[in-house]
Amino acid sequence: MKALLMEEYKKLTYTDVPDPVIETGRDLLVKVKAVSVCGSDVHGFDGSTGRRKPPIIMGHEAAGEVVDIGKEVKGFKIGDRVTFDSTIYCGKCYYCRNGQVNLCDDRMVLGVSCDEYRRHGAFAEYVVVPEHISCRLPPNLSYQEAAMTEPAGVAAHAFRLSPVGLNDTVAIVGAGLIGLLLLDVVKASVSGRIIALDTDENRRKIARERGADAVFDPAEKDCREKILAFAGGRGADRVFEAVGAAAPIQTAISIVRKGGSVTLIGNVSPAVELPLQSVVTRQINLIGSCAISGEYPLVLDMIARKKIDAASLISKEAPLSEGQIWFDKLYNREDNLLKVVLIP
Repeated sequence: MKALLMEEYKKLTYTDVPDPVIETGRDLLVKVKAVSVCGSDVHGFDGSTGRRKPPIIMGHEAAGEVVDIGKEVKGFKIGDRVTFDSTIYCGKCYYCRNGQVNLCDDRMVLGVSCDEYRRHGAFAEYVVVPEHISCRLPPNLSYQEAAMTEPAGVAAHAFRLSPVGLNDTVAIVGAGLIGLLLLDVVKASVSGRIIALDTDENRRKIARERGADAVFDPAEKDCREKILAFAGGRGADRVFEAVGAAAPIQTAISIVRKGGSVTLIGNVSPAVELPLQSVVTRQINLIGSCAISGEYPLVLDMIARKKIDAASLISKEAPLSEGQIWFDKLYNREDNLLKVVLIP
C-alpha cells in the first residue's frame, strides 16, 4: 500500500510499505478515507516531542471503511463506515477497569513511536485497529467530518472533567482547533458567558463568529483587567488552557476567580513555571486533561447534529501524496490553517 512515511525528521515520503495485517481475532482492517493532521503530529515532525521517532507512519485522526475483520469481531462487519480512538488500551488494568482508559498502564497511541513502543498510524491507505476502540459513523456524517472526532473528543473530555456549572462564565485560552471545538461544546452545554483569548486576530474573529460573548488578546497590557470587569469583577468561574505553554498557563491562572478551576489541555511544553502562591492562596483547582475516555459516541452525535461544527474548521483537503507540502505549511504556520485533512 501507499503511505506517508516519516523517514527522518521533517522528511515525509509518499512510498510503498507492506500492507498491515490483522494480528488478533478482534482487529479491523480499515481502508482510510480521510485522515487529519494533529498538532501533535506537527510537533513530532521536528522531533521536539520525542514521541515520533523515524521511521514512522504518523496519523491518528481518521475515518474509513471496514474491509476485513478478525474471526472474533462481533460488533462490525465488512462495509461499515467507522472512526476510531487514538488510544489503544488493554481493557484489563486497574485504570481500564475503573473507566479511565486514557490512563491505561499499557496505553499505545496510533502513529506514535517512542522508547516504549512503535505503532504505525493512519497516514496510509489502510490501518489495523482493535474493535474495542472503533465506532460506527452516523449515516449523515462525512468521512472528513468524522476525522475530526478525535480532537472533538479531546475537547469534550476536558469539559466533562471540569466542574462547570449551568450559568458559569467560562474562558478558553487559545482559540486554535481544540479551543474552538471546546467553544462549541461549552456553548451546547451551559448558559453562561464564554470568553475566548488568542493572540491571533483571525482566530479571535472565528471565536466570535462561533458564539464567544467576548474575545481578548492576552498580549494586551490591560487584558486581565478587561476580563475581570466583563466577569463581574471576580474573573471567570472556569478556565480552559488549550495551548500548553508558560505564558498562556500564566494567563489562565490570572483570570480565574478565587475558588475557580483551570483545566490544562495543551501539552506543548514539558515543564512550565507555576505561580504557586496565586494558586494556593486563591484556592484554584488545577485539572490535567489527557486524551479521551469514552467521549467518542457523544461527540459523533454532536457533530452529526451540528452541535459541534467540525466541517467549518477544515481549512484544506489534499491528497495524502502532498503530505510534505501541508506539513511544511502547518509547521511554518502559513495561511492561517486550522485543520488539514489528507485523502489517501
